[in-house]
Order: sequence, then structure tokens, then C-alpha cells
Amino acid sequence: MKTIVLATNNAHKLQEIREMMKGYNLVSLQEIGFVGDIAETGTTMEANAKIKATTIAEFCKEKGLDYAVMADDSGLCVNALGGAPGVNSARYAGDHNDEANRQKLLEELSGRFDRMANYECVICYVDGSVVRTFVGRTYGEITTEKIGDESFCYDCLFYSADLKKTFGEASEEEKNAVSHRGRAVEKLKAYLREKNPNFDRTLVFNK
Repeated sequence: MKTIVLATNNAHKLQEIREMMKGYNLVSLQEIGFVGDIAETGTTMEANAKIKATTIAEFCKEKGLDYAVMADDSGLCVNALGGAPGVNSARYAGDHNDEANRQKLLEELSGRFDRMANYECVICYVDGSVVRTFVGRTYGEITTEKIGDESFCYDCLFYSADLKKTFGEASEEEKNAVSHRGRAVEKLKAYLREKNPNFDRTLVFNK
């Protein structure tokens, strides 16, 4: 099974994806010797995911590493705000300040009746000349106050239609089962199994 590089420096995202992809041979940017940041200059989540994945794929090629690469970009899309913060979710109120982002979102929605929203994740997978994208979405609404764990982005404000609680109140297992990233990862895994029909059998034999 080909090694896959997770093209992110976000420790929480690394942990989340590794939990979702148990049994796959995953390595981090640190493990392949890539340092620094990748400028996310795209105007869409798909564009940013492709920028990250192709940048790391080129780095691997230069280093002689025959690895596939996966990268994702995700964001919160709020109906009443025309899909904002969307691609700018991490920088909605400035430079990657989760609390400031949450406060701005609450202020923008103050007095609004429509609080429907969805999280969206786009994964770009690169393996040689193959470039594929996989999209996952999860639906809910924005609460009027923070509920639950405040340590990750907008999770304490996103009331999941599937879980009937905020992502901030959910366990990692609950969230991963219905999250936008979880659903995009499942599509990627289905594609990888299609390429390697014996993968699940290999997992059983290696237990």
C-alpha cells in the first residue's frame, strides 16, 4: 500500500485524519522533512486543497519519495451570510484567531432568524499524474452562544442536525462519524479501496 503524506501542519487535523484512516500508511510533513507554510492563495476550498497537495507532491518528487499526497481545505458556510465565512473561515476576523472568528460570526448573525449553515471539506488526492477531489458536507445551524468545548474553530457554535448537539459537545467518535471531513475521507477511502480491492483483506490479515 502506497504511503500517503498528510499535507497539513495542523496537529488537530493530523490526529483527526489518522483516526479516520486507521490501517493506512500515513506520514506527516515533518516526517518527510518539509518545513514552512504553504500560501493558500485560492479563492475556493478546492483551489486551496489543490495548491497544498500539488506543492507537497512536487516536494516529494524532488526528494525522490514515491508517495501519494492528500490535502484538505474546509470551512463554515452560513446561509444568511451568502456562504461566508467559507474559504476565509480561519481568517474571518483576522489571522487564525478562533475566539475572534466566533465573536464576529455571532455579531454578524445577531437578530437574524435564518441561522442554517453547513461545514464543507474538500480533499485533494495526488498520486503521480492523478489528481482527484472529494467533497464532504454536514448540515446544521449556528447557536446564539457557545456550547461545549471551545478549543476548535466554530465547533461550539455549530449545532449538528445529525447529532442534535453542537460539535463542541460531541465526542471525537461522534463528530468523525458525521463531519464534513469524515464524509470526504470516506469518499477518498472508497476510491482507494476501488484501486486496491484486497485492501480490507490485508487489514484483517495484519491484525
